[in-house]
Amino acid sequence: MKRFAFAALLSLALCAALPAQQPSFFALSSAQPSAPATPVSYNFDLVPALALPAAAPGSVPSAALPDAPAPPKPAYGDDDFYRWDLGVGYEFFHFKSSIFSANLSGLHTTLTYNLKDWFGLEGSLVSAFGGDVIGGDSKSVLYTAGGRIGWGPSKRRWTPWAHALIGGIHMNPQIAAGGRNGFAVQAGGGADWRWNDRVSLRAEGDYVRTQLYSTSQNNFQFGFGAVIHF
Repeated sequence: MKRFAFAALLSLALCAALPAQQPSFFALSSAQPSAPATPVSYNFDLVPALALPAAAPGSVPSAALPDAPAPPKPAYGDDDFYRWDLGVGYEFFHFKSSIFSANLSGLHTTLTYNLKDWFGLEGSLVSAFGGDVIGGDSKSVLYTAGGRIGWGPSKRRWTPWAHALIGGIHMNPQIAAGGRNGFAVQAGGGADWRWNDRVSLRAEGDYVRTQLYSTSQNNFQFGFGAVIHF
């Protein structure tokens, strides 16, 4: 019985001692330093950054990529062909009709707009003068227009070509057989010899059919000169 009473008293003593120890435990917990308000950042790399080697003193670094080469200068006859051809030269025109005949010499001027390197639209003007015939001096103006075809490319030394033109003619002298103005057809060709990219020398010949003095005439002309490309 005494042992039971002693055990009961010991249990009560332990229960009384626990509340007295709790404040000190909580005080010890509160005494611990609180966590910082802001997180601490750690700046470190698992793999160190690789730095480029420093250039040697006085050395100039080369460009990453080479400069693109300048485009080649377009030449006559290439894809970037010249659009305009201006031709000027001497022309000999032989005119013969049932009324009179005359040999005339003069200036032949042509202007061609090239739609392609092998095809262009051409305008032609021939002003020629001859000797005395019935009624006065012989004079003629042949004005025609049409198409021109060239066989190239013109960067070759020789470039043959052909054209077909229609228009009119004005002829002196005036005679009683008919008027001085009539219809004209011009067809022929020639060749250009390339001197440089801008200038060529030209030789040509044409068949010329005219309608004057109420009749038709079949004549010819030929000449030579220079052509400027631009």
